[in-house]
Amino acid sequence: MSALDDLLDLLDLEPIEVHIFRGRNRPLASPRVFGGQVLAQALVAAGRSVEGGRQCHSLHAYFILPGDVEAPIVYEVEKLRDGGSFTTRRVTAIQHGRPIFNASLSFHRDEPGLEHQPERPDVHGPEGVPSERDLATAVADQIPEPLRTVLTRERPIHFRPVDPVNPLAPEPREARAATWLKAAGPLPDDPLIHQAVLAYASDWGLLQTALLPHARSVFDGTIQAASLDHALWFHRPFRADDWLLYSMEAPTAAGARGFTRGQVTDADGRLVASAAQEGLIRPVDPDRTRG
Repeated sequence: MSALDDLLDLLDLEPIEVHIFRGRNRPLASPRVFGGQVLAQALVAAGRSVEGGRQCHSLHAYFILPGDVEAPIVYEVEKLRDGGSFTTRRVTAIQHGRPIFNASLSFHRDEPGLEHQPERPDVHGPEGVPSERDLATAVADQIPEPLRTVLTRERPIHFRPVDPVNPLAPEPREARAATWLKAAGPLPDDPLIHQAVLAYASDWGLLQTALLPHARSVFDGTIQAASLDHALWFHRPFRADDWLLYSMEAPTAAGARGFTRGQVTDADGRLVASAAQEGLIRPVDPDRTRG
């Protein structure tokens, strides 16, 4: 099974009761479940309870407890409203009898209206830009395990950073980053799957942007990092198996938290989605942490 097939399998939740689903996990470099996976699975769970072709336009989520990669996650969907134009759902993710995540999602029927958007950032296109995996493979002998395995293995989504940072030896820089991304192969035509794949990708690297001015990394052992909340807005239809530019910035960090936001544009410059996140970036003593 390819990495993309595995991701699509993660998104194919098992129905166990009316509006109750069970999802499995894909471990990365941590015993905690990747936040983007929970976001994507919650979106799929909510979307499966919505009829009439309505698509998600906003998602607001809180990460309550770290997820256990060894245990399945149960998603309970609460139907809050089915209106003439909008549908509202609340999703709670449960492990070991406790909520680890909750989200409110709104779905909207397609309708015309006023349109405007900012210009897309002027960056180099994805052609010829090395992927994160290629960059990691080139210095694999310098990367400790288990991080080496995670960074060099096949991925379900191609990430091509425009101006990459060495996470093992970061230098101070502006709190801005951009990466091209797309699914590693063709996806089904279901718009919900494309939204879920982007939701998964939107949590990858976003919080790291808040560490750029401080020359710190989530991988260096001196920072305890965790997503606290996450918001997504879907503005226009898109395909996650076409190149998308994810432009990220971190306007501020304070109180051991970093605030980040991002914009996703397609290859034609259309703004298709926006993201915002606050995350824990707590300095720690690495020797004490290892102990």
